[in-house]
Amino acid sequence: MDNITAMKTARLAQEIEKKFSISKEVYEAISKTNREAFVPRGFTHNAYKLDALPMGSAQWISSPLTVAKMTEYLKPQGADRVLEVGCGSGYQAAVLSHLFRGVFTIERIESLMIEAKQRFRTLGINNVHTRTDDGQNGWIQYAPYDRILFSATAKEIPQKLFDQLAEGGVLVAPLQKGNKQVITRFTKRGASIAKEELEECDFVPILDGVQKY
Repeated sequence: MDNITAMKTARLAQEIEKKFSISKEVYEAISKTNREAFVPRGFTHNAYKLDALPMGSAQWISSPLTVAKMTEYLKPQGADRVLEVGCGSGYQAAVLSHLFRGVFTIERIESLMIEAKQRFRTLGINNVHTRTDDGQNGWIQYAPYDRILFSATAKEIPQKLFDQLAEGGVLVAPLQKGNKQVITRFTKRGASIAKEELEECDFVPILDGVQKY
């Protein structure tokens, strides 16, 4: 990352901090992630604003503030492996790559996954593992995960994802609740799942199946 970009990402972390209290680890992860690399051409002048931006396939790249909140709500400290459902541009996974030894991210839209993989390669991010699939199936091969993050709104969390969550693990997802969406955190304790509602939000809905080009 060149000095100018490093200054911009540091300023972005400062702007987020003014709106929402984040830990030192999450602050540094935001500061180290080149957001410009993840926004579509033509939007680079907006890369460091706290706004969501449109990208291909009728999807959106979440605002940096939302990414910071979701990352903080995951309680990443001390966790080793995270599964992300809905890779999108790859920005959220890139932020997570500074906090977890292994990031496993799934995207159902093939073209978005190809673009995200290219960004990871270009930026030299080597601990993000990618898969084109319906993320609601999880990724059983590398389970269990200490953390699971949904980057799209679900009506409910499939049991198979709770099965892939480690004991004491945390799952954070935007859930549809009536006509609103609520960021919800689940903690797995033995056979029971503790649930807490955190705040209202606005994400694209999770869809079934895989979308080729």
